[in-house]
Amino acid sequence: MEKYLDRARELRAIVTPHYNCAQSVLLPFAEVFGMSEEDVMRIAVHFGAGMKMGSVCGAVTGGLMALGLAGVDSAQAANEFTRKIRTNHEGMLDCKDLLRVNAEQGGDKKAHCDDMVYEAVRAVYEILKENDKVE
Repeated sequence: MEKYLDRARELRAIVTPHYNCAQSVLLPFAEVFGMSEEDVMRIAVHFGAGMKMGSVCGAVTGGLMALGLAGVDSAQAANEFTRKIRTNHEGMLDCKDLLRVNAEQGGDKKAHCDDMVYEAVRAVYEILKENDKVE
């Protein structure tokens, strides 16, 4: 799991180009499954910031894309992934709600988004491991 988390941390530390939350979750797995960084950047560009409108968190959509790319396409796996995230965030998946609660608690936005990315990477890894898709 560490290589995926390390790659996500590396991506989140880069200022230019900016890797949004969806790209930061998808890219570490996409590289393993043979997808280029350029393709990931284009595919996931509109999924950061909750599809650029505060909807479902980009870390969540990136995680779902990573599962699909790995061939884990069951509703059960998608539900397990989103349940893992919801459980840690009072049932919320939408970016605007997650950021609102974070701000109300005095949290830093970048740190919150980074943590969402790392949480999603861990959850994706766990599901891929359960499905024998990663070592």
